[in-house]
Amino acid sequence: MPTGLTKDAGWQIGVSRTLPHPAPVVWDFISSPEGLALWLGPGAVLTPERGAPYRTAAGVAGEVRGYRPADRIRVTHGTTTVQVALTPAADGARTTLRFHQEHLASAEEREKQRTYWKRVMDQVAAALDRR
Repeated sequence: MPTGLTKDAGWQIGVSRTLPHPAPVVWDFISSPEGLALWLGPGAVLTPERGAPYRTAAGVAGEVRGYRPADRIRVTHGTTTVQVALTPAADGARTTLRFHQEHLASAEEREKQRTYWKRVMDQVAAALDRR
């Protein structure tokens, strides 16, 4: 089976990075309007309950599939599912942030989204470093 293709979730991509910030700081940013605009899209407002709908300024609609404060957010995004998850390091000073997207249409879309998520990660890291 090609890299990134799974039996259950189709094509998927994951991008992660360990950031030099404690988990509460990363969570506060990633779940804030500024953070949501970076990874989900400008205008996105999430209600932290399963099934709650949202829409971005660009017109992408979805719903919350899971929302565990300080841990992860899982939403549908068009025809795909996106999850952002945090894993605090043992020292408490660093946090691994992971973006994962599944149900992508093809290997080409997977590569396009890999580039997108790496850019989002760079923007999130830069925004946190400015705080």
